[in-house]
Amino acid sequence: MPGYNARMAYPHFKVPLNLPHAATIASRLRYHLDRRTPGPAAKAAYDSVLALNELLRPYAISEENPADDEGKRVAGEAAQLGRSLVDRIEKLNIGDDRLGQAIRNLFECLGMGEEGARISLRAGEDPKSALRPRAEDYS
Repeated sequence: MPGYNARMAYPHFKVPLNLPHAATIASRLRYHLDRRTPGPAAKAAYDSVLALNELLRPYAISEENPADDEGKRVAGEAAQLGRSLVDRIEKLNIGDDRLGQAIRNLFECLGMGEEGARISLRAGEDPKSALRPRAEDYS
């Protein structure tokens, strides 16, 4: 993205770990991928989002975060699936603003807001989106 690089700090929302809401965001990611029909080439992206949904489903059902150790482990696994999904979205050139916003929201719920603010741009989030955090929005 023009004007953005991996070394600069990205304005982001600092959200505590929230795996139940991350599960909701994973469902939104699935919805956004369902809207696209790029064919068999998109199978790997769809497989990533299905794995993400499966990983986070127990927390949607319980509506609670697990103990700290399990929460950190699950957040790490979910982030890896999210990164893989972004790689595939970028490769297939199927990103858009809503999909990018969902990626950013996922990483916020995983407690990784700055990374989410960075990679959401690769998934198509408009850097000028009114929903995107600005420097004055975070502390």
